[in-house]
Amino acid sequence: MNYAQNKINKDEIMGLAIGENAPDFSALNQNEEAFSSIDALEQGAIIVVFYRGQWCPYCNKHLSELQDNIEGIQKKGAQLIAISPEKITAQQRTIEKTAAKFTLLYDKDYAIAKAFNVLFTPTKTQLFTYNKLLGANLKEVHSDQSQQLPIPATFIINKQGVIVWRHFDSDYKERSSITTILDILSN
Repeated sequence: MNYAQNKINKDEIMGLAIGENAPDFSALNQNEEAFSSIDALEQGAIIVVFYRGQWCPYCNKHLSELQDNIEGIQKKGAQLIAISPEKITAQQRTIEKTAAKFTLLYDKDYAIAKAFNVLFTPTKTQLFTYNKLLGANLKEVHSDQSQQLPIPATFIINKQGVIVWRHFDSDYKERSSITTILDILSN
């Protein structure tokens, strides 16, 4: 398969907007159990966080901050769902690095990232940095050889399935703040 035809520049994607209906999605979690967004929304709002992988120090810091505040999220009646294209074996390293006790999903074939319009193809320079310097091994831990990644975006989806807030920034260093997430959940 020629993956060069599928290259998506990160500046070309915009992510789903506030007010849009979130796509229904399902995937396997870190325990290889089926997860369904439809079932999760029956219990309340969900916070969907896309992260690049266990190799990303910014992702690990962000997920650790969210884990440190998981009780506040749960008190607001919401669930935290973190999604990565990394296979379940790599997600175990995410858990080790972040102490995550929330749901991690394996986005096989990038289906969820595509549905939320957050998927891009890194440049050759970025891939060198990720694979060689940070040890990402994207071809090994993803479901295909394309080495695509999600923009590290956050979406809050209300019980009706509507996106009520989002943080979307193509700069991987910029992440959603737990203070803002808790404020949005309070309204």
